[in-house]
Amino acid sequence: GDNDGVFQLESGGISNFAKEMKPENIEDLTVISAMYRPGPMDEIPTYVHNRKNPESIVYPDPRMKDVLGVTFGVMVYQEQVMKLCQVLAGYTMGQADGVRKIMGKKLADKLPIEKQRFIYGWEDPEGKKSIEGVLKRGMTLEAAEKLWGQMEKFGSYAFNKAHACAYSFVTYQTAYMKTYHITEFYTAIINNRITKSDELTHYMGLARQHDIKILPPDINKSQAYFSVEDDHLVRYGLGGLKGVGVGLVEELVAEREKNGEFKNLYDFINRMGHEARSEERRVGKECR
Repeated sequence: GDNDGVFQLESGGISNFAKEMKPENIEDLTVISAMYRPGPMDEIPTYVHNRKNPESIVYPDPRMKDVLGVTFGVMVYQEQVMKLCQVLAGYTMGQADGVRKIMGKKLADKLPIEKQRFIYGWEDPEGKKSIEGVLKRGMTLEAAEKLWGQMEKFGSYAFNKAHACAYSFVTYQTAYMKTYHITEFYTAIINNRITKSDELTHYMGLARQHDIKILPPDINKSQAYFSVEDDHLVRYGLGGLKGVGVGLVEELVAEREKNGEFKNLYDFINRMGHEARSEERRVGKECR
């Protein structure tokens, strides 16, 4: 449940789903990413139950097990809708992809036509590959109507597996970094939000909850961004100070690295003031 900062798993709802599911590998993360969408998410309780109790899964048609068995009887990916059209109704791959497009693009005027084809079949007048339909291939009308309704609702918001897997790969990477390199992980998160004061404060607070100490800003030690000084020690980045831009701090750091640490306030003003005046003169010459 400690998913703060982990890609795709930060929000309360999807974090709760992950806690219920207890993912063990990237395949499980792919399911989470695909199912937490408006269409498939209604089936999350069913998926979680079936995963824990696979013996309770009932398939309206035994052929569906070959398609949905890997996801415990629940449609999770667009490819599964396409495969069901092929296995149950006799669609070609191209025809099945057409169903995916119709559902995905919410082409309401074409859905009733496709439903008729799926259930009752279709003879192409131009002699192309006909569709037998699920009734001719052994499914009852009641089961067919119910299945089409599930497919239609699911398909309008579903992910394809490659898309979900790409998301889950980043989820896996961020979870790994948080587990094994937590100081660097939170430092990177904080730097990503360095110009957003509310989020900066939020993630600094989370870092402290993990016993990461945020050292105060220091004119001679801080970089423009937050930096790791030691395990569980992070130095505040001067670019995170309100009203101080990252560009100005980078000039400050460059001066410090070139000519050594600032000895006192006068030294700082003298050296940085000179840099500022030189820049002003340079810009003025270019304008002329």
